[in-house]
Amino acid sequence: MLVGAAVVVACLLAVAGCGGNASAGNGREDVVAGFYPPAFAAEQIGGRAVDVTNLTPAGSEPHDIELSVRDVEHVIDADLVLYLGDGFQPAVEDAAGDTHGKALDLLDGLDVRDGDPHVWLDPVRYARIVETIGKALGKEAAARALAARVRALDAEYRAGLADCERHELVTSHAAFGYLAERYGLEQIAATGLSPEAEPGPRDVERVVDLARAHGATTIFVEPLVSPDLAETIAREAGARTAVLDPLEGLTEDELATGDDYFSVMRANLAAIRGALGCR
Repeated sequence: MLVGAAVVVACLLAVAGCGGNASAGNGREDVVAGFYPPAFAAEQIGGRAVDVTNLTPAGSEPHDIELSVRDVEHVIDADLVLYLGDGFQPAVEDAAGDTHGKALDLLDGLDVRDGDPHVWLDPVRYARIVETIGKALGKEAAARALAARVRALDAEYRAGLADCERHELVTSHAAFGYLAERYGLEQIAATGLSPEAEPGPRDVERVVDLARAHGATTIFVEPLVSPDLAETIAREAGARTAVLDPLEGLTEDELATGDDYFSVMRANLAAIRGALGCR
């Protein structure tokens, strides 16, 4: 049965005491990450020296995940816990406060927008997160190599979005503020930062009017969220829909075919270029 982290931490602490961490059996560092982007970075940096667990199951939306008793116990016993604070994953944040290892809030030290945790969609900020994880793992050289690839991705975005007919990203969920800000775009979203929010009729009408005013040809939908809202806006605005992935988690099929942070971000770039008429 799934339970909130705060309910089970006290009893787990009582039985766990100050026991050894989970890496003792195989010599590898045990890393627990709240969701995909930090898990991917830790895997790439640590290689065979780490065991990385992603607490958000493949194909699941990470914002409000619940943790099982075993999940919380794993967080408590981990060598390193990687999470985003500011209420992005409250259950993970609560459990991370009781870990016997090191807990790292990856928003610390970053220039962040109020209430917006989606920093990994800005390659410049994500490169800094990569370096922070590398320092925590004692793998600075590997982190620098990965960060260089992320900064090269930033260069691809700058070049790919340098000459576009339009500059408005019309989305159902306001997850793309950092990306828009980095590349001189404007995000027009029907709902706020929570993908579960239900917009009212006036919200939908506002986005439809803005989409028409800006000549938007594309309304973006996310792969882990119902497409109904985006399809409604597209129908009313005379536009089409296309996928723009906030990279909060990959599906089992994506993982099986070898997709990762870089391939999804490049697919996003292609989708944006098509939507905005970039040359």
